Amino acid sequence: MGRLYSCLLVCLILLSASVLAWSAEKPVRLRSVQADFTQETHLKILSRPLVSRGIFAFQAPQSLRWEYSSPLHSILFMQNGRMEKFIEKDGRFEQDKGMGAGSMQFILPEISSWLEGRFADNPVFTTVRRDARTIVLTPKEPGLQAVISSIELHLGQQEGVMDSVTIFEGPDAFTRLTFSNTVLNREIPENFFRMQ
Repeated sequence: MGRLYSCLLVCLILLSASVLAWSAEKPVRLRSVQADFTQETHLKILSRPLVSRGIFAFQAPQSLRWEYSSPLHSILFMQNGRMEKFIEKDGRFEQDKGMGAGSMQFILPEISSWLEGRFADNPVFTTVRRDARTIVLTPKEPGLQAVISSIELHLGQQEGVMDSVTIFEGPDAFTRLTFSNTVLNREIPENFFRMQ
């Protein structure tokens, strides 16, 4: 997965989590989210989807751990606007020095407003609630529309929990993240958001 796409995916998860908090029957003040995820990438040229698994954790205002455990082990950290990515090689983690924060800079200032439920003036996405459990995000900018046509958020039965996020990249390509073991608003130690 390319760096820009990885950054977009992480940003979309943050947006999705905040949309989830905003969309609940009784709004949830989102302080933290932790979950396991399975990511399936479907492309027309593949006979089977590419499947990755991992965990993510987010704690307001801007601490994130996005960790793929399989098929390749990598961890992306974001804390106070600073990003670092590590890739496991020969049983040890090495920092990916080419991982820049540039592609996420347009999203970082928006996170706080998303967490407060301010979506109407969001410069990146239009947000529509299709039904009680489905929210659709559509990019406003043509440049982003060339990469992502829409995003569907499917809310879980439990208030404040999301079942899945599907990112449609075109008519024959989409990526679906399915979440499990979701925990909201549990305090996460600060050292979880950096390499030990």
